[in-house]
Amino acid sequence: MKRLITLAMLLLGVALLVVACGGETLECTDALGCVEVAPDEPILLASSLVISGPNTELGLDSQHGVEIALDFREEVLGHSLELQPEDDGCNAEGGQTSAQKIVSNPQIVAMIGTSCSGAGVPAAEIISSAGYAMVSPSNTSPALTDPAQAGQVGYYRTAHNDLVQGAAMAQFAKNELGVNKVAAIHDGDPYTEGLAAAFTNAFEELGGEVVAFEAEAADASNVEPLLTTVAAAGPEFIFYPVFIPLGSLITNTARDIEALDGVILAAADGIQSPSFLENTVGTSDGMYASGPDLSFTNTFYQDEFLPAYMTAYGTEPTAPFHAHAYDATMMVLDAVEQVAQQGGDGTLLIGRQALRDALAATSGLEGITGTISCDENGDCADPKISVSEVQNNEFVRIWP
Repeated sequence: MKRLITLAMLLLGVALLVVACGGETLECTDALGCVEVAPDEPILLASSLVISGPNTELGLDSQHGVEIALDFREEVLGHSLELQPEDDGCNAEGGQTSAQKIVSNPQIVAMIGTSCSGAGVPAAEIISSAGYAMVSPSNTSPALTDPAQAGQVGYYRTAHNDLVQGAAMAQFAKNELGVNKVAAIHDGDPYTEGLAAAFTNAFEELGGEVVAFEAEAADASNVEPLLTTVAAAGPEFIFYPVFIPLGSLITNTARDIEALDGVILAAADGIQSPSFLENTVGTSDGMYASGPDLSFTNTFYQDEFLPAYMTAYGTEPTAPFHAHAYDATMMVLDAVEQVAQQGGDGTLLIGRQALRDALAATSGLEGITGTISCDENGDCADPKISVSEVQNNEFVRIWP
């Protein structure tokens, strides 16, 4: 009985948190509870991005975008800003582990992440169940904003939905390159399989033929049998929206298969990093890669963001989603500023449901990547897709 009474009192305390602030009383009536930020404490955000392993350039690039946003914003309602970075590993296990760590800290207001859709599926479930919110800068799998699949309450993204990217790449292949027969390869990850399916479905709608749709393990060491099978189907174009290790292996191996001479190779944003180019010197020239269009019309990106990136990290961006991460961070901070209760001494109460509601209501936010407005399922991006060609070992934007 004593344990039950103690538990009841604890739950009541969480639900009705009351903070005395210089004679003023702040009361948490939020259905999901509140984050209390004391006068001398920072507002704490977390990130869950791939910051180790072969896809590090993807996650660190986004983390840099988050950090630049925090540096530019400096403070919200008189409180400094702090980031707790975690690693999503670009896999389900990493997404689960990082999300569990994040929700174990009641001071974390929201999460920016994940990098990879495969990590995003379990992370979104954990974040949602705990009453937190997350905004991903680079999850693009259609499943993550589909309530019938992996969609979760409290999940939002500033990255495009791959239904858009798949359709764009299909249009490029059919209408710009004039191919009629295509093959697609994925590794079973929600991102790679979802984008491969979006591409092939759109290509068929344009009147083209899909001659092969194959899967290969992300850590495969020999893809010659796979590519021999694909070659036998007679494609003119092979689309493999996978990550750097498998993408490099497919690109290098394809050039050694005589039956694939003249067949066009194409991938997506998962390989648009310096490491891929280093892995495929002499084999990737002439191939294509789709991804978010970084030819932004605003002057802020060229005049302020990129110089800040170079100054802070000594390099140009290493992946396509740094600007989306910046926008995701600003979206969260705007929502915090909108919903936080502020006491006379500067104490903040940030309601978790109120924060979710504010994020969901985001409309007309002018970001680097465009005008950000969220739909009912958490798709907030202003999606613009471009295609680059590898020329002289560099990605060069060619379309549209």
